[in-house]
Amino acid sequence: MSTDSTDHVVRFENVGLRYGLGPEVLQDVTFDLRPGGFYFLLGDSGAGKSSLLKLIYLALKPSRGLISLFGNDIAITPRRALPELRRRIGVVFQEFRLLNHLSAFDNVALPLRVAGVRESEIQKNVDELLQWVGLKEQIKARPPTLSGGQQQRVAIARAVIARPKLLLADEPTGNVDDKMALRLMHLFEELNKLGTTIVIATHNQSLVSRFGHPRLRITDGALIVERGSESSWPREAGSLRTVSNGRGARNAL
Repeated sequence: MSTDSTDHVVRFENVGLRYGLGPEVLQDVTFDLRPGGFYFLLGDSGAGKSSLLKLIYLALKPSRGLISLFGNDIAITPRRALPELRRRIGVVFQEFRLLNHLSAFDNVALPLRVAGVRESEIQKNVDELLQWVGLKEQIKARPPTLSGGQQQRVAIARAVIARPKLLLADEPTGNVDDKMALRLMHLFEELNKLGTTIVIATHNQSLVSRFGHPRLRITDGALIVERGSESSWPREAGSLRTVSNGRGARNAL
């Protein structure tokens, strides 16, 4: 079992997903995400965007096909090794999933405390990040006292505080105004410049058009790749290649 890979962060090979005895939500999904890329995940409501993200962060198992993370074939990875893989992934959930009994500060600090980071470092990093996302005055507030947009920003800060190798965000700008949405997108881009691979599921077409990153679009259960604007491809890690497979082509980004 490989512990890391310079070739891909995520690899899907002919992955299918169905819930119970229902029809497949995702069909023969095949793609690679290379380290350092930035991608938008698009599709209509109910198309399967959240399901795809859940497969990536190991909350779901595929009905068929192969999934590899950081060079590890998930099907043969020992269960004891899965938590370490999950710790490399930051997730911004659509429903936030904050701990209501903890302050905004403690919610954001949680991943660092789990990782054993010194409290002095935690204080500095969390303070700076919460100030950056405009929550300096709410640092001691608990989630039930915050607006939806404020909770969204706490959730994003928690997901990025440990600088994950891969960040998955499900509608991260859905509860904030346009100005804050741009600010958060710039935060994601700064994280991306430090080497984090970013995947953002969104319905915000203006952001998609403005930033021009490549797009993964789910339509009728199938995934297709749409190249972004050329100006958004400054690094080799974001280049797109097409590799033949049995059904036609592998989407590799």
